[in-house]
Amino acid sequence: MDGVTLAIKRGQWLGLVGESGCGKTTLAKTVVRLWKPNSGHIYFDIPDEVKAQIEQLESQGKNSSKLSSLLKDNDLGTFSGSRVLSFRRHAQLVHQDPFTSLNPRMKIKNIVAEPLRIHKVLPGHAIKRAVEELLGTVGLSSGQLERYPHQFSGGQRQRIAVARALATKPEFIAFDEPTSALDVSVQAQILNLLKDLKKEFGLTYLYITHELLIAESVCDYIAVMYVGKVVEMGMPEEIFHTPRHPYSKSLIAATPVPDPKRRIGRIVLPGEVPSPANPPPGCSFHPRCSQASAECHESGPELKLIGDDHYVACFHPL
Repeated sequence: MDGVTLAIKRGQWLGLVGESGCGKTTLAKTVVRLWKPNSGHIYFDIPDEVKAQIEQLESQGKNSSKLSSLLKDNDLGTFSGSRVLSFRRHAQLVHQDPFTSLNPRMKIKNIVAEPLRIHKVLPGHAIKRAVEELLGTVGLSSGQLERYPHQFSGGQRQRIAVARALATKPEFIAFDEPTSALDVSVQAQILNLLKDLKKEFGLTYLYITHELLIAESVCDYIAVMYVGKVVEMGMPEEIFHTPRHPYSKSLIAATPVPDPKRRIGRIVLPGEVPSPANPPPGCSFHPRCSQASAECHESGPELKLIGDDHYVACFHPL
């Protein structure tokens, strides 16, 4: 990750799209504090006044006790131990492959109950009933409690992973390509389930995907990533119909469209995706960009507002 600034509003379904290896999963795991960031801040349900105060103190260049206290109390990046554990009651992650994220030696009843026991959400005698209710919420029956993960289909395993994520009644869930390994019909079932759960429980989603048609159909807001940076953000209709960053335009042009009469001209990008460990100077996309100028070789552009809630990191937006 390199200087990512991203805000997800309460109740929003934010889609994060980009090529494999661009940093989407790294961002999700860092946001829910599976990984500790090297720098920067992560805020969860913190008033804007507090964030502005921290920014002001940092701009003064003084490592004051007041700044240290504010970061210790509000910045998830500084949390450790029990404080991280407490935060995870409110934020969960659903991994891409449910077959590897579910313990093959545990029965489903124990997999779904594990967050309830770890976070001590319910007394022991109430856990079984809660697990049955969670399975019912995601469309599975209590008669399947004694089964193991390998006895379920891919779609059913993903439902189990969602049930486990819902166990602590979180406010925020990050989904790491939850439908990429599923059949189209099963994808639709899982997406409809996520829509219903979001509406029923008032959830906020970070939805990672490389399937742009899915992102366009379900997300409220879209962020496009390239080599660890967010290069464009906006409403789905803006990103998919009037993309402004050259990378966004090429990404969308490469998306298959299920309409034989609709023709989209492909944009073939020269070269290879640079290594995130050794990105080129200036804008990371400039070696492959037809719009690149001398300015792009020298410095990396920052995200700038170019319309109503539409941001682009480019010196020469299309």
